[in-house]
Amino acid sequence: MNEGIETGSLTVVGKTGRFPKIALIEPNGHGYIVFALEVDHSPFPFYLTNSAGKRRLLADLKALAAEIGVLEGVREAVVFKALVVPPGEGRYKKSRPDVAQARFDVVVLIETDTPERARGLLSSSAFGALEACGRAGAKRAELIVGHNVRRIGPVDHRRDGVFLFNYFLAESPERNLAVWEYTAGWFADQTGLDNSTVILPDAGHSGGLTLINHCRWDRLGDVLPSLLFKRSFRDYVLANFDANRTAPMPVLYRLA
Repeated sequence: MNEGIETGSLTVVGKTGRFPKIALIEPNGHGYIVFALEVDHSPFPFYLTNSAGKRRLLADLKALAAEIGVLEGVREAVVFKALVVPPGEGRYKKSRPDVAQARFDVVVLIETDTPERARGLLSSSAFGALEACGRAGAKRAELIVGHNVRRIGPVDHRRDGVFLFNYFLAESPERNLAVWEYTAGWFADQTGLDNSTVILPDAGHSGGLTLINHCRWDRLGDVLPSLLFKRSFRDYVLANFDANRTAPMPVLYRLA
């Protein structure tokens, strides 16, 4: 296929079939709350140290998340701290100065058995305490609520690793989903990725985002060198995002 040809809701750059098509499983029907915080602003891509205030905030959020994790219908509540902001933002973000860059160095992820349960949790006293704590300790906070729309496999939070939250900004959710699915085969082929949960935000709690992709690798070396040094990441993954007016804003995390 030639550069720039439309295929349904997707514009494909380069030849199709260059990387295997990703194998997806059924969405899990669950609801999600992503409470994303910018606590320690860093001008550098690596988060090498945490301030005393951030360490206290992480401890408080973990305690409050543990209380939420035992509520009815809550499958898990997990706190993450940023490790590195990898390359990959792309050109479309430059055309959208109205949306701030996603430099969130602390994230609380809450998974519930249904999307309705996630929405209802927002008015609970337990979540209210966690939200108040996070907003008091952060320079910026975004509260995103949504449900799973695409899935490669479940993301294992029972053990540490390197976790991606890729905060997407796109001209349309449909185009965003199409280009995510098209490029996901590169991540499976080039980094060994075998898990991913894609969250579609509710209109009222989107934080200006169109999608959030969440996944895990065992080690930083499984993914970061491919993002830094493989030409195909730029001329296949990023080129297709750019062609589809979609800006990924990735951040890699560890468990807090």
